[in-house]
Amino acid sequence: MFRKISLGNVGVVIGLILTIVGFWAYATDRPTLNLAGFFYGIPLLLGGLALKSAELEPVPMVPESSDDVIARREATATETQNQIRKDVTRFRYGEEAHLATALEYLGLSPTDEERPVLTTLREENHDGQYALVMLFESPMIGFDQWQEKQDKMSRFFGPNIQAELKQPEAKQVEVTLLSTQSA
Repeated sequence: MFRKISLGNVGVVIGLILTIVGFWAYATDRPTLNLAGFFYGIPLLLGGLALKSAELEPVPMVPESSDDVIARREATATETQNQIRKDVTRFRYGEEAHLATALEYLGLSPTDEERPVLTTLREENHDGQYALVMLFESPMIGFDQWQEKQDKMSRFFGPNIQAELKQPEAKQVEVTLLSTQSA
């Protein structure tokens, strides 16, 4: 539940409320409330704005996972698949893009402008095995470059994972991380 809440928004709202209370207390000659409003409200407001400016929104899970897929995840998902799913479906702070380090390591992100963008995530049941499917918008990196890195992806994302690639539309790449471990 807390993974879906923006700390930047919380900081801005609470900081704004306390700052307004501080100004109101100053205008109505209430020194104690004035002090609390200014000393807590303004720093919270500024902190919330700073978090908001460095915020990376979660990637949507489209469609929501069915009970069958969740059971399959609990039975056969690898630690890496679970970590990726948890990391990209929550608010992140101070990062440029989801999986930026992985894309850099794989040689799929030569510059920030060329970096593919993770747009959606979904979970599937592939013949009794759990699969985590990531859809990337990749206007600058061609599908053939992705295919060259397929074996490296399987090794990078860890043991018991096989990476599969598809191109659903032009300038899109679907990366499926298929668990190969048994329940």
